[in-house]
Amino acid sequence: MSSTASPSVAGDTASLLLSCGRGDRASFRALYDRWGPRLHGIALRITRQPALAADATHDTFVQVWQQADRFDPARGSAEAFLVSLVRYRALDIVRRHAREIPGYEADERPDETPDALAQLVGTAEGAALHRCLGLLDAERRRLVVMAFVDGLSHSELSEKLRVPLGTVKSWIRRSLLALRECLAA
Repeated sequence: MSSTASPSVAGDTASLLLSCGRGDRASFRALYDRWGPRLHGIALRITRQPALAADATHDTFVQVWQQADRFDPARGSAEAFLVSLVRYRALDIVRRHAREIPGYEADERPDETPDALAQLVGTAEGAALHRCLGLLDAERRRLVVMAFVDGLSHSELSEKLRVPLGTVKSWIRRSLLALRECLAA
């Protein structure tokens, strides 16, 4: 199989991507059937581990479904778009996996220091922040605390709460704007 697609397949891939951007599930399935094995192969060459390659391929197709509307045929080919997505996903996974220390497990000792939020509430600024946090809706307050105290990324929050990534980002942004207004008052 050649590394370049024939013009009809290239045009078809672009039209499938554009249809995916409009929420067409049948086009997404056709795109997956056509490109899944090839993208998995690329991910496997980068990760050198089938499980990690499967994760990269999965993440790529999730991103395609969520962001296919961002594909612009004037800026590049559909094939390059798909290959770059899987390449970046695979590289991210390899980097994340390299930072893990296999076999390391922290000792199970209770942490007796107060958590960051408890330390902050002891200050005047912390008391104001606590008051303003109390004005937020309980779900938004939980989201802000999980993001800024627990250190969860937007993606992790999206997965944990089973809410689209864009929704998580807009909720956090609106909550931070509300906190800024409250603290400025």
